[in-house]
Amino acid sequence: MMSGLLALTASAVFTGAAFYVNVAEQPARLSLDDRALLTEWKPSYKRGAAMQAPLALVGFVLGLMAWWQAAHAGFLVGAIAMIAPWPWTLLGIKPVNDALLATELD
Repeated sequence: MMSGLLALTASAVFTGAAFYVNVAEQPARLSLDDRALLTEWKPSYKRGAAMQAPLALVGFVLGLMAWWQAAHAGFLVGAIAMIAPWPWTLLGIKPVNDALLATELD
């Protein structure tokens, strides 16, 4: 059952970070002018991606392990929910973020 608790912990940390970005950081960032917004967003995005992607992957793997050990469908649903946004993120959002990261501030 330890893998289930660890999966829950990983998903809670992931959710907390996502909640913070959506409720506090991004609204504050949007109050800046475009140049300052992009200047602040670039390093923030890189650090956020470096934290969120591994958390989602760890939560997914631990959720699968918990499901395998406990045979409780909730763990499988949670594991899938952790990586379900990845296709949209990679196909829809990443190209936009890559273009923003390549934007030079002159």
